[in-house]
Amino acid sequence: MVSSLLTCRAAKQRREDDGDTSSEYYHDVCLALAQVEKEVGEDWDGETVLEDNRQPAIVMPDHILKAALRGDIKLVLRWINADRTEDRLNAITRPENFSATILFLATRNNHLMLMTLLLQLGADADSRTSKCISAIGILFSDVTFEEGDVSPRVRLLMSWGATFIHDERKHRLSMAREWGYHKLADLLESELGGRRCEIVNHSSRPDLNGKTCVADEYLPSSNQYKVTLETKSKDVLVLSPDNLKRRDRTPQDCGYYVEFKNGRTIRHDFDSNEDCQAFVAALNNNGETQPAVTEESETAAEQAAAELLAELELDDSPTVPDSPTVPSSGCKAKKSKKKKGGKKKRK
Repeated sequence: MVSSLLTCRAAKQRREDDGDTSSEYYHDVCLALAQVEKEVGEDWDGETVLEDNRQPAIVMPDHILKAALRGDIKLVLRWINADRTEDRLNAITRPENFSATILFLATRNNHLMLMTLLLQLGADADSRTSKCISAIGILFSDVTFEEGDVSPRVRLLMSWGATFIHDERKHRLSMAREWGYHKLADLLESELGGRRCEIVNHSSRPDLNGKTCVADEYLPSSNQYKVTLETKSKDVLVLSPDNLKRRDRTPQDCGYYVEFKNGRTIRHDFDSNEDCQAFVAALNNNGETQPAVTEESETAAEQAAAELLAELELDDSPTVPDSPTVPSSGCKAKKSKKKKGGKKKRK
């Protein structure tokens, strides 16, 4: 939290030094700073030691930045797993690329499967760049809306507990409505919209209690949610908020599991959370800590990565978006053609 405070203060000061006090980005930074100051204490003197047990973030090498931008699951996971004694999962880009995480890069470039695998491993869904932008925050920007539907990525992050700060939520959802995402905005304005939930206190169907679901749609006329059960049958029900309790996905309790094996992703669905948890525990050696890698295995992994890079003939100048509204040329996705009658650009 302390590092977030310092990051937001520095980002705000940079914009003010540049004379930018009216842009959307400056507005977002101010909102983020206000929230962090509220949690840390606005009168913190910058010197008193506050509790922050996190280790300094690992800086990812350039070839991993490039791999994340293009959604190269195999290379990214191989690098993360090469040394589990380091928190490579939440590694960040160099400061000149705004200290973005792999999850942020995958989210920005619409790599949904890589996002899922990172979250399953325990990636921080709420981490922010040095410009105070979170993974879910970058989706609610003009440039991302212009590129296509953001709903699947938003729903995935929400089910894993991603959050907006209070005032930021209002601003982002207002932008979503301007771009025609009314259904998504309605969903996220509700308390449990998009969240993974546990069914509770269902008297007429006690067999449902304890099962999990995702609140896919909010029905304002009846103040109920249309939910999809996390079972193989994926039954759809309409439930009252009184019968739902938020239960975010975690690496140990993810509801379903996506396995990456032999270059392919395989989704596993289960009839109960207990079955899912047992499956995950078995994959993780029943919860035992992964053994530390040896110097030889690390060298072999790096050599394999270097060989793959040589085959791909990648350039040496990776870039990431420098603001939520102005993407760099190295990161912007190719626009898809929109059908007639689709979303209109806001004026």
